[in-house]
Amino acid sequence: MPLNTNILAAEIALPTTTGAATSFTEARVVRLVNTDSSAHVVTVVETQGGTGIGSFTMPATSVEFLEKEYSHCVFATNAAVKGSKVGFTH
Repeated sequence: MPLNTNILAAEIALPTTTGAATSFTEARVVRLVNTDSSAHVVTVVETQGGTGIGSFTMPATSVEFLEKEYSHCVFATNAAVKGSKVGFTH
């Protein structure tokens, strides 16, 4: 059975620095979309301004679902990457 995306909050532009990184109101899953024609790096940190957990390059005009710990925060190298807190339903 396919999963449906349950939107739990408004979409926002990702912050572009670790000091402004967001947890998306302690989201477990975040839907990310890169609206730009260039790839951008998305980084997950333990807390706002905290130690890096990992990062990945998000291709141009792509969509990813990022699963993270509730307290982990996210930022990108460009505000063209947007995100929203989501869940899944059947």
